[in-house]
Amino acid sequence: MLTDPAFIRRLDSLYLLARKVLGGSLQADRKTRQRGTGITFADYSEYYYGADYRAIDWRVFARFETLVIKLFELEEDATVYLLVDSSRSMESKFLYARKLAAALGYIALRSLDQLAVYGLADRLDSLLDVCRGSAKTLAFLRALDEAKTFGGDSQFTACSRVCQARHRRSGLVVVISDFLFPDGFEEGLRYLQYHNHEVFCLQVQDENDTRCEWKGDLELECVETASRKRVTVTPREARRYEQAVAEWNQLLRDCCARTGIGLASTSTEPPFESVIQDLLRRGGLVA
Repeated sequence: MLTDPAFIRRLDSLYLLARKVLGGSLQADRKTRQRGTGITFADYSEYYYGADYRAIDWRVFARFETLVIKLFELEEDATVYLLVDSSRSMESKFLYARKLAAALGYIALRSLDQLAVYGLADRLDSLLDVCRGSAKTLAFLRALDEAKTFGGDSQFTACSRVCQARHRRSGLVVVISDFLFPDGFEEGLRYLQYHNHEVFCLQVQDENDTRCEWKGDLELECVETASRKRVTVTPREARRYEQAVAEWNQLLRDCCARTGIGLASTSTEPPFESVIQDLLRRGGLVA
C-alpha cells in the first residue's frame, strides 16, 4: 500500500509543494545559533590571528581603523524524529497515521534532512534508524508499510525519555497519535522541549474516540490490556464520555498553546494530502 507507485506519486506532489512553499524544509526556520560562514549576517567579532581575512569588514576599518570580521548564521540539516503511536487503540487510525508519517518522512528525506522513525506504545520500537537521502525512501516506506500495532498501555513519558537517551542531537520531533495516553501527554512533551527539540503534535482521532454509540448493559474489553469490565451505558453516561474526551482534547490544545508547541488535529475522513497541504501552507511544522 505505502510502496505503491501511485502512492509515491502523491507523496512527490507534496514534496514539490514543500519546495515551493518552504524551500523543501518541514520547518520554517532552520538557522542555528552557531556562527560561521553562512549567508545571513549575524554579528561582528574582533579580528584574531588566523581568522579568514576575507571576512574583514573594510568599511568599518576605513571609518574606525579597527579590524573586525563579519559573522554569519549557519544553516544546517534538520533531524526529524517521527514518533508514530502504534498502540492497539490506534488500530482503526493506524493506516491513516502511517500515511501522514509517510508524507512527512518523504519530504524530509528528499530535502536531505536526517530521519528516524519509531513506533510508540508501552515501549519505543525503532522502525527506521537515522538515515538521510532519497536512496532511503523505499526502505522508509517499507518499514511503515510493515509496521503493526503492539504493546499494552501507551507510556508516552517513558518513550519520550528513551527517545532522548538514544538521540542527543536536537531536532524536530513529530508525535502522530490520538494523544489518549493513560499517563497524560504534558510531561512527555515538556521533557522533549527541555532537551531543545522542536515538538509538533499531529492528533488523529475518529468517531470511535469522540462519540459513544453504545447503550445498555455491556462487557467492555480494553484493546491494550485485555482487561474486561461490565458497565451499564445510559444516555447520560454516553454524554459524559463525549464531554470527557472534548475536555481532554482542550487540555492538549491549551498545553500546546502555553508551551509554544505546534498542533494540528484531524479525523480520518479528510484525504491525508489535505492535512499535509494545510500544514505546509500554514508555514510548516512550527508552533
